[in-house]
Amino acid sequence: MSSSVSSAGAPLLIVHGLLGSGSYYEPQAYLPGVDVRTPDLLGYGTKRSIDVGIDLQRQAEEVARVLREDVGEPAWLLGHSVGGAVMMLAAAQAPELVRGLISVEGNFTLKDAFWCSRIAPMPEADWAAEYGAMEDDPAAWLERIGIEASDLRVAWARDILANQPYSTIQAMARSVLETTGAPGYLEEVRRVLGSGVPLYLLGGELSASGWDIPEWVLALAAQSLVQPKAGHMMMLEDPAAFCCLVGDILRRHN
Repeated sequence: MSSSVSSAGAPLLIVHGLLGSGSYYEPQAYLPGVDVRTPDLLGYGTKRSIDVGIDLQRQAEEVARVLREDVGEPAWLLGHSVGGAVMMLAAAQAPELVRGLISVEGNFTLKDAFWCSRIAPMPEADWAAEYGAMEDDPAAWLERIGIEASDLRVAWARDILANQPYSTIQAMARSVLETTGAPGYLEEVRRVLGSGVPLYLLGGELSASGWDIPEWVLALAAQSLVQPKAGHMMMLEDPAAFCCLVGDILRRHN
């Protein structure tokens, strides 16, 4: 299954979540007519050696930089999980470079930060050991989060877990709590959405009920969509179905 969108449409920049990257499932292959960008955030992938500035505001600055210097025109931003918060902050920093927003179970309140809330206060050695065990057995990690561990998914999970050091994840988890727990974060979101930029909300059928979306965000969203038979890691479970939904959104605005 593929979802073709005219290349005349705006580029799509994918902001990955707490675990990167945004490229392991090759979204470009499912969106052949779209200029898809999957930049690494600071501390991830090609930038994993960076160990300073690993926080939501600096990550948003990095996304804004990519929009200005690499994309060079207004783009759609898609943010998954923690990437949804980074996406919103980037849109606040560079509104002139944002064509629209797709929040894929993106963080709005601390209720969305259940994993971050556990990781952030852990002693570093304990988290390092736990993450090391996940890296050693990606199939077991998938089973624990309710995803059937097919050979392809295990290969993807191995890539996902190897993409960043445990220290990046813990630094980001702490920043998620500090940033999204502050009143100013939702005020920033309200300013972004008040500008009229289109927002689409996309969740997995098995996990969307736990997504804490403020009522006023729901009211301002252009549409809320659900990917059937999938949970929070919906692009890993069924990338074709995920990209089909994303492609449908982009097509509406071509």
